[in-house]
Amino acid sequence: MKGRNMLSPKTLYDKIIDRHRILSFGGPEGAGERLLLYIDRTVLNEYTSPQAFSGLREAGRKLWRPAASLGVVDHVNSTAPVREEGKVDEGARRQIEYLIENGRDFGIEIFDVLDPRQGIEHVVMPELGLVLPGMVIAAGDSHSTTYGAFGVVGFGIGTSDIEHLLASQTLVYRRLKTMRITVDGELAPGVTAKDVIMEVIRRIGADGAAGHAVEFAGAAIEAMGVEARMTICNMAVECGARVALMAPDDKVVAYVAKGPRAPPPAILDRARESWRGLRSDAGARFDTEFLLSAGDVPPMVSWGTSPDQALAITERVPDPADMPASRRDDAARAIAYMGLEARMPLQDVAIDRAFIGSCTNARLSDIRDAARILKGRRVAPGVRAMISPGSSTVRRAAEEEGLDRIFTDAGFEWRQSGCSLCLAMNDDMLAPGERCASSTNRNFEGRQGVGGRTHLMSPAMVAAAAVTGKLADVRSLAMLEPL
Repeated sequence: MKGRNMLSPKTLYDKIIDRHRILSFGGPEGAGERLLLYIDRTVLNEYTSPQAFSGLREAGRKLWRPAASLGVVDHVNSTAPVREEGKVDEGARRQIEYLIENGRDFGIEIFDVLDPRQGIEHVVMPELGLVLPGMVIAAGDSHSTTYGAFGVVGFGIGTSDIEHLLASQTLVYRRLKTMRITVDGELAPGVTAKDVIMEVIRRIGADGAAGHAVEFAGAAIEAMGVEARMTICNMAVECGARVALMAPDDKVVAYVAKGPRAPPPAILDRARESWRGLRSDAGARFDTEFLLSAGDVPPMVSWGTSPDQALAITERVPDPADMPASRRDDAARAIAYMGLEARMPLQDVAIDRAFIGSCTNARLSDIRDAARILKGRRVAPGVRAMISPGSSTVRRAAEEEGLDRIFTDAGFEWRQSGCSLCLAMNDDMLAPGERCASSTNRNFEGRQGVGGRTHLMSPAMVAAAAVTGKLADVRSLAMLEPL
C-alpha cells in the first residue's frame, strides 16, 4: 500500500513524507491521505508573513522553534544600484519594519535591506547551507519548490498555514500523487535548464502536474549543476506541481558544504551515507510518467501570458485558428494583450526592456552564462537592460570575478539584490505596453507592471535579446570563450 506498507518500493517523495509524518488522520491510502507533518525549516518574507505574526500576537502564542525560521526582505525593497534603506514607499516601509519587529519579538533572525547576506529567499537559503537533503521546507511563496534540487520536499503555503507552522512546527498536509519526468540524453549547445523546464511546461500544460509531487530524473538532470537543477524545480510550479524533487548526489553535498551555516565536515560525512538512500526505489510506482529527450529541446521563449504559451525561438507566433477549440480564445486574448500578430516570426519581435534576475535565474552560474554573451558587445539602442543578482552574496562573488564590469560595459544597469522586476511589487516595473525579455518565472498579464508584456527565456537568451534589440536565438551569436 503506497505510503503505508514499509516493505513496498517507495518514491523519494513518499520516503521523505513518511519520515516526517507525526500521525495520520486516516482517509485513502497513498494520495489524498491526511497527515500531521513535521516541518524542518521555513523562510519568511516581508510580504506574506505579516498576518501570520498578527495572528500569533492576538492569540498570545510563541514560536515552537524560532531557530528553524529565517526572515529576509526581498519582495518590496528597491534594487537601485546604490542601496538606500529608506528608498521605498510608505506601505513597503511598514512591511519591512514589521518583519524586523517580528524578528526581534519572536526571536527570528532577519536579513534586512542593508544586511550583507540579504537576498531573495530561495537564493539565500541554499547558499547559506540551510537546505539539506531529506528535509521538508514550507514557506509562504509558491516557488519554494526550488529546494527540491537538494532532495527536499519544498512547497508553498498560505498565511494561516504560516501561523500554524510557526506555532507548532507542523502542518496538516494531504499526500500528493506522484509524477516522474525523465529527461534523457544531452542538451544541445545554447540550451539550458530554463529551456528544459519551459519545454516541459509547454508540453504538459499549465495544469499538467496539478496535485502531483514531480520527481525529475534522467541523464540530462544528473549532468546538470545544482543551480541549474534549482531552476527546473523552481518553475515546476508553473505546470501545477505542488512539489518538485531530484535525488541528491555528490554535487549537492559539495554545494551544501560551501555554505557558512552548513553542518561541520564530520557531520556532513556521516550524513552523506544516509543521503545516498534518498532516491526512489527500483520498482517504485508513479501515478504518471513523462519522458523528454534533452536533444529535442531548443532555446525557448514565451509568446503569451502563461508559461505554457511558449515555443522554440525559431518558430512563429501561433494562429489561434490552427489550435484546438478549447485553446483558441485564450490564445487570441494572449496575442492581443502581447501586441503580436499570428504567424509573425518570434525573432521579429522588438523589445524595450531586458531583465536578468529572480529566484529562478539570478545565481552566479546564470550571471556567468549571460556575461559570456555580453562580453565585447553593447545593448541595442533604445533598450533598457538591468540585472539584479539573486543575493548580495551572489553580487559580491560576481564582482570578484569582474562580471559586473562586463554588464556595465555592455550597457546593463548593475543593481542590488531583490525580487525586482519579477513582479510589480517595488519600484522596478514595466510601463504599459513595454515589452521585456525576462529571465523570470511568470508572464501573466500585469505581472511586471500594468500593461507590461513579458517574454520568458534563459539569462543567455535575455542577453542575446538585449544586444540585438529583439527576441533572438542565442545560437546565432558566436559563443565566446569561457570567462
